[in-house]
Amino acid sequence: MLPNRLVVFDLSDQRYGLPLHAVDRIVRIVEFTPLPKAPDIVLGVVNVHGRVIPVVDIRRRFHLPRRDVALTDQMVIARTSRRVVALVADAVTGVIEYSEQDGEEAREVLPGVQYVEGIVKLGDGLILIHNLDKFLSLEEETTLDRAMEGA
Repeated sequence: MLPNRLVVFDLSDQRYGLPLHAVDRIVRIVEFTPLPKAPDIVLGVVNVHGRVIPVVDIRRRFHLPRRDVALTDQMVIARTSRRVVALVADAVTGVIEYSEQDGEEAREVLPGVQYVEGIVKLGDGLILIHNLDKFLSLEEETTLDRAMEGA
């Protein structure tokens, strides 16, 4: 069953959503520190209220055009089942609530797409619901754990 409340953010003119319950906060982009030996998808780490959190490049995961981080970007601080991560977004547009008839499981519409849990169809376009727990592979999780321990 899909969540019915999402935090919506933009990446390259496409809207993505994360379940509201998985999002801790939205913060302005800050300088992050590179993390040697981390997976390619990790841009570095950032200190958020005393916690060192990996900054993840979701553009790379979704094969979107690369671009430099801009001062107008925002970070979505969210929880996976294993860790807290910071996701860099072009902009966070807000929280939406949608009805069950507006949402569909991704496997029914986009079979084989492992990072998308579902799709919300709204009058002004689609929102891809992101599955954070499938975002990092087991190998990437292990490599990230080792890199974080060595930092």
